Amino acid sequence: MNAQDKIAIIGLGYVGLPLAVEFAKHYPVCGFDINTKRISELKSGVDKTLEVENSELSSVLSDSLTTNGLLVSNRADDLAACNIYIVTVPTPTDELNKPVFTPLVKASETVGKVLKKGDIVIYESTVYPGVTEDICVPILAKESGLKFNTDFFAGYSPERINPGDKLHTVTKILKVTSGSTPEIAKRVDALYKSIITAGTHLAPSIKVAEAAKVIENSQRDINIAFVNELSKIFRLLNIDTQAVLEAAGTKWNFIKFTPGLVGGHCIGVDPYYLAQKAIETGYTPEIILAGRRMNDSMGSYVATETVKMMIKKGATIKDSNVLVLGITFKENCPDIRNSRAIDIIREFETYDISVDVYDPWASSDEVEHEYGLGLICDQNQLKPSYDAIVLAVSHKEFLALDIQKMKSSTGVVFDVKGLYPSKLVDARL
Repeated sequence: MNAQDKIAIIGLGYVGLPLAVEFAKHYPVCGFDINTKRISELKSGVDKTLEVENSELSSVLSDSLTTNGLLVSNRADDLAACNIYIVTVPTPTDELNKPVFTPLVKASETVGKVLKKGDIVIYESTVYPGVTEDICVPILAKESGLKFNTDFFAGYSPERINPGDKLHTVTKILKVTSGSTPEIAKRVDALYKSIITAGTHLAPSIKVAEAAKVIENSQRDINIAFVNELSKIFRLLNIDTQAVLEAAGTKWNFIKFTPGLVGGHCIGVDPYYLAQKAIETGYTPEIILAGRRMNDSMGSYVATETVKMMIKKGATIKDSNVLVLGITFKENCPDIRNSRAIDIIREFETYDISVDVYDPWASSDEVEHEYGLGLICDQNQLKPSYDAIVLAVSHKEFLALDIQKMKSSTGVVFDVKGLYPSKLVDARL
């Protein structure tokens, strides 16, 4: 890579910040985000997503782009000094599960306004094949007045961040790369090779790289949907699903997936992007959408099955007290994006059940803003007993709870994650 390269990271969330910190160890980096509160926290050396250690963040913070280090900013003017732009903004879906490109469009407009001849724009946001060149590049060209693949260039290198995972961090996960010309592809690949110790895989085109990313999570989604369906079947047959999976897993080529809620920023979203593109081309994907329907149904299924067990034990459902353990989308992580625990809660509310939600990892302000829920963050605020307890997220703190003492005499426990021994719970997926 060019020794004079200055890198801009657009979006400093779960994907962008770890990437910015690693690049800042080798290059001058401008980390840009429109969230002023986020910028203020990062400038003080605090990462509330917990993806980067505060000491590591503080060690790379810089006040300028004259030397290696990380300048965090919400001022678009600070981007102008850079020549490589990496876009890591979220790509969510709307209430109808249609792709929402607004963050990607806004980021492209921001970059386009400061784009110069010779600059490269690399996208990491998960999209369906064709988005980079068909949606993003025209915006860059329009805003900059420059010609694509003559004056400026593009690349795509899909993010592979696993929030909360301290083993598979950004530098330890092999990176797929691509570029809009063979020469640029090699340059993009070399850029990532300079920080990714696990190595890189240079894809033959941007569309191949985009497709590779979107099927990674679609494949996991379908496999989880399969075991979720098995869980429903085995519950009707009064068979322990976990025991079945353990027995089947003794075969060398059995693929081990477990049932559960499927949320978060990737697995619960990416299949809809691929499905949308397929529908636009005239093909309606059956397996992909069937998997999504199955996985999206699991929250209401858990709540309904819990209510059935409560009725069998003689509980009065209306105004009963239920405790849901966990609101983040996965264990030991503060990320609440697209949490499917909310489906359990909403289904309980249709029965006029009073629901307490306890999560020591989540931010009460974020939960209130995102879901309109009051959150219990301190165990001492829990009620003396509950008519039902649902473990939705397997945070390590929940292992210390005495769930038998926390439930009423007729109370039931549904362990969605299989965290507790089977003898302590009434049901598990």
